[in-house]
Amino acid sequence: MKQTTIKKSVEVNGVGLHTGQQVTMIFNPAADNHGIKFQRVDLPGKPIIDADVDNVTDLSRGTTLEQHGGKVATVEHTMAALAALEIDNCLIHINADETPIMDGSSIFFFNALKDAGIKELTAEREYFSIPQNIYYTEDERQVEMIAMPLDDYRLTVMVDYNSPVLGSQHASITSLKEFESEIASCRTFCFLHELEMLYNNNLIRGGDLNNAIVIVDRVIKDEELDHLAKMFNKPKVEVKKEGILNNVELRFHNEPARHKLLDLIGDLALIGTPIKAQIMAARPGHAANIAFGKKIKALIKKTRSQVNVPKYDPNKTPLYNIQDVAKMLPHRSPFLLVDKVLEMGKNHLIAVKNVTFNEPFFPGHFPNNPVMPGVLIIEAMAQAGGVLVLSQVEDPENYNTYFMKIDNAKFKEKVVPGDTLVFRLDLTSPIRRGVCIMKGSAFVGDKLVCEAELMAQVAKKS
Repeated sequence: MKQTTIKKSVEVNGVGLHTGQQVTMIFNPAADNHGIKFQRVDLPGKPIIDADVDNVTDLSRGTTLEQHGGKVATVEHTMAALAALEIDNCLIHINADETPIMDGSSIFFFNALKDAGIKELTAEREYFSIPQNIYYTEDERQVEMIAMPLDDYRLTVMVDYNSPVLGSQHASITSLKEFESEIASCRTFCFLHELEMLYNNNLIRGGDLNNAIVIVDRVIKDEELDHLAKMFNKPKVEVKKEGILNNVELRFHNEPARHKLLDLIGDLALIGTPIKAQIMAARPGHAANIAFGKKIKALIKKTRSQVNVPKYDPNKTPLYNIQDVAKMLPHRSPFLLVDKVLEMGKNHLIAVKNVTFNEPFFPGHFPNNPVMPGVLIIEAMAQAGGVLVLSQVEDPENYNTYFMKIDNAKFKEKVVPGDTLVFRLDLTSPIRRGVCIMKGSAFVGDKLVCEAELMAQVAKKS
């Protein structure tokens, strides 16, 4: 799968739930490896906020992100729409500190993004497959969550609020393709006592009985109904026998559970990496979702920081052969040290160098004791890294790569004629202004023979 963005910019306008302010939010196309970012265009310096669980600062009334002096609240419905459409890269301009609530669901964002169209980019989408069961529990709130290994993405949610109106509900999807018809239009909900508390604390100024389901789980008097009508500027409000304020028709019999699943998708999208797993959650909420997401992200970071021994199958057709590599790199014989590329993702590459007795350096390094020089192993790793970076530009033949720094180089085993060197290169930070930083590892079989941290500058030929 390739990474995606949208084909054109698209605008959504609405009211902020808590401030009551008019909000304009514009979704814009973005390049490979950009990720999802919000930009506060109304603030000095127009700070950019990465959609990342590590930037979550408030979970009291939704999920709030904050970074670089800017913040944006209630991002979960927006993130759910992006995740469901599998949009990897998007820059979202917003002129307020919360997203528009719309009708309390994700459908307006989903439809706007779908109408904008999905554009496939050149970089690979890199999934993380959950390797073993991951648990999260909160005894006090009886929250239980688990992510289980699965070569897909499925979610199941169960809610139980000890309410005679709601009862126990569950909702599930077996594919994100079901989001549009089964989940996207499901609205947020709250209990009457929560509504009153929020209003009395000068919140939900943008709230309306059309953008939330209000659950009435106690006997309510006529004068209270009159007060609620005045609160929401309605001529009259009433309670259906099912306990839903103002005769709102549910879109599904289990709409509250489906909305909890919507929130879960949006919150877990802040992990920043699409995952493959079966997710099951009992009584989830934003705080639990984010804590669970952080636990998954920590595992991703730990797994990717470990040395993964690449599996080399000589029968597998390479992604790039030696002719392809020569088209990308300026190096030539006897200094082209990458024979083929086996695999490449958004942030990693696996390549091969076959070491033969005919290498020009063996007669002098050393006579009767041929050992590949360590500096050339480092050079080969750097060339492999160059392929990873240059594969992301349209005209790689017009670029050169130059070493800037080598750190923590370690040579653990000799490399001799007959060995097959397998390199794994991982970007450790985003490429900025042509500067790339990578972790390189070189293996012969299952043995790590060399590793180093590399920094290089990619520059266009003058």
